[in-house]
Amino acid sequence: MNTPEEEPDLVSASTQDVEAVGGNVRSYRHERDGSHTAPLPRGSELGELFEPTDIANKSVVKAVRLLRTLAGQPHSGATVTTLARSSGIARPTAFRLLNSLERAGLVDRVDNNYTLGWELARLSRHADPHTGLVAKSRPELQELADEFGESVFLFLHNAGGGLHMVVRSIGSRALDDRLPLHATSSGRVLLAEMPEDKAKALVPEHLEAYTARTITKRAELLDNIRLVGTQGFGIVDNELEEGLISLSQPVRDSSGTLVAILTVDSRRGLDVGAERSVDDAVQRMNRTVNNLAGTFWPDTPVTD
Repeated sequence: MNTPEEEPDLVSASTQDVEAVGGNVRSYRHERDGSHTAPLPRGSELGELFEPTDIANKSVVKAVRLLRTLAGQPHSGATVTTLARSSGIARPTAFRLLNSLERAGLVDRVDNNYTLGWELARLSRHADPHTGLVAKSRPELQELADEFGESVFLFLHNAGGGLHMVVRSIGSRALDDRLPLHATSSGRVLLAEMPEDKAKALVPEHLEAYTARTITKRAELLDNIRLVGTQGFGIVDNELEEGLISLSQPVRDSSGTLVAILTVDSRRGLDVGAERSVDDAVQRMNRTVNNLAGTFWPDTPVTD
C-alpha cells in the first residue's frame, strides 16, 4: 500500500543549536539524530532558516480540502468517490486520507458515507471564527474601500439564518445582525445560495417596505433571488434606504462552499443607470474576492 507523502525533514534551532556571529547563523543541528551539525552559507539570516519558500505538507493540504468538501455535502454524507471527484483528488489518495481522518475522529463513516466527525465538532467549539479572518481580510477590504471611497463589509452566515458583520472598512452607517434579508444585497446573495424551498421558507408572504422601491411581493423577490444566483452578485438600489445602493458577492472556499459575503454600500459611486459602472464595480470586487480566497484558502482556484 502506498504511504502518504512525507514532509521533508525540518530544522529546529535553539540557543544550543546555533552559533550566531554578527546576527548570522553559522551552524544548525538536525532534530532526528540530535548531534549532526552542518555549516550554513555565510550571510544566511536566522529568519531564512525558518521561512522557506514552501514547507506546506501536501497531504495536509489535501486532507483539509476534503474536510471543506465534506462541509458542503448533505448531512447524510458522501462516498469517497464523490468526495474525490468534488475535491479534485485521486480516489486512492482520498481514501487513504479519509481513513486517517476517521481514525482521528475528524470524519465519521456510516456504511460508505463520510461526514464531518465528532472530534472536529468538539475542537471547533474552542475556536474563535473571527480573529484570524478579521486580521487577514482587513487589508484587502481597506484597499477596496479606499479605491471606491465607500463602505465595505464582510459578512458571515450565522446559525440563526441571518448575516453577521465581522469586518467594516470606513463608512459610518451602523449595521447589525437584524438587517432584512429581502432588502439587502448581502441577504439576497445568501438566499440565492440556498435550495429554493429553504429560501421560500425564509421569505414571508408580506414583506416590509423600507422605501418606495423595496420589493414587497414574494414572487417578485424570488425571481430576483434566482437572477442573483445566475449572475453571481446581488444589487439593491434604494430599497433599504433612500440614496443607498448596495452590491454584494459571495466568497467561497476551495470546495465552492459559501463562507462569507463581500458588500460595498454606496451613496454616490455606483450609477445603476450606467450598466458599465456596475460591471466595473463587479470586476473590481471580483479581484478582492479572489484575493481573499487566496489568503484564506491558498488552494482555491481563481475565478474569472
